[in-house]
Amino acid sequence: MDTKDKIIQGDALAELKKLPDESVDCIITSPPYWALRDYGVKGQLGLEPTYQEYINKLCDVFDEAKRVLRKDGTCWVNIGDTYGTQSGAMRDGKFGKKNTNNQQIVQPKSVHKCLLQIPSRFAIEMCNRGWILRNEIIWYKPNAMPSSARDRFTVDYEKVFFFVKNKSYWFAPQYEPLSEASAKDFNSRKQFRNKGSNNIYGCPGEGRDRREFYKPELGRNKRCVWKINTKPFSKAHFAVYPEALVEPMINAGCPIGGTVLDPFGGAMTTCVVAKKLKRNYIAIELNPEYIKIGKERLDSMPEPML
Repeated sequence: MDTKDKIIQGDALAELKKLPDESVDCIITSPPYWALRDYGVKGQLGLEPTYQEYINKLCDVFDEAKRVLRKDGTCWVNIGDTYGTQSGAMRDGKFGKKNTNNQQIVQPKSVHKCLLQIPSRFAIEMCNRGWILRNEIIWYKPNAMPSSARDRFTVDYEKVFFFVKNKSYWFAPQYEPLSEASAKDFNSRKQFRNKGSNNIYGCPGEGRDRREFYKPELGRNKRCVWKINTKPFSKAHFAVYPEALVEPMINAGCPIGGTVLDPFGGAMTTCVVAKKLKRNYIAIELNPEYIKIGKERLDSMPEPML
């Protein structure tokens, strides 16, 4: 089966089952968040009656994605949280918000106004199912939307989880600039720059060695708080994560010429960045309108320079 540069319309779990074993190098996605938005398409994820059902269904998708991912592959998941909301008759347990399947969205009384910790619950369940969690990344949004809440602080970040399926995997270190003080400190710490093995695992053919890793001109190893502005995207009536968020994931977790998979393609930002960075892509998306938007984005892009 040819899996190069494809956008597939359908349910994520069903379509993943059709893909070959170990056929992609990297998975990058942002699944629908629970109980936050109705995308208007039957069978959508995110409007389950309870958050536990949502997490179970989502992890079922990643069970299948794990089969499709190479043994040395990486998986990156951006997922947001939800506050428990109940009022009036909802608070009394008489009814709840309905989803597109006319199911009641149930939130226990004890979680009214409580942050539900869905990202953490998801990450724990992924680990329970055999994934290895390497990092919890904070996407800090300097231009986050203001909140109308007056009894809590404004949330200006989301989480990105970096998973792998094996202890050894392909990874290319990413760097960020050093401060002047840090650069001086690195220059003085010669004992760290002159020891270690010759190669950093996961960077075959790139010729990096342990001494080069500590050279100040490379900067420091990228930290886990990524300061990235949100970007408006007028063509879609839903949130689109910025290309700058996806770039370090692809650069770190997928070799040039490899294949990136997004099981929840949306407006195809993952595919757009993959194409820019000379990677192949596969996306799965349930909503045909979003596929049309994504294909227009991809078709309007110039072919990357070889």
